[in-house]
Amino acid sequence: MAMSPPPLLDEQQLGAAMQRLPGWQIARNGVDKSFEFGNFSAAFGFMTRVALLCECQNHHPEWSNIWNKVHIRLSTHESGGLTQRDIDLATAVEGLLQS
Repeated sequence: MAMSPPPLLDEQQLGAAMQRLPGWQIARNGVDKSFEFGNFSAAFGFMTRVALLCECQNHHPEWSNIWNKVHIRLSTHESGGLTQRDIDLATAVEGLLQS
């Protein structure tokens, strides 16, 4: 039996979530944030840690890396926009920066 996609966040839920995610921007049915590190190794190490989070949550970003910069975009494609899965992953990514 196929699982139904997660529901989209309504405006109130999205507004509350964005208040807890500094620097994240709503764009194109998703949320985006760019991160800058001291060098390529630090940026790549961050991407590696994010990749492990993504695997644990079975939710994978669109992202890019150019030298010391990493850009992450989250959207739940099967739902057609932002869901709690995106907010949970963005929150976990922010947690990596605190540790």
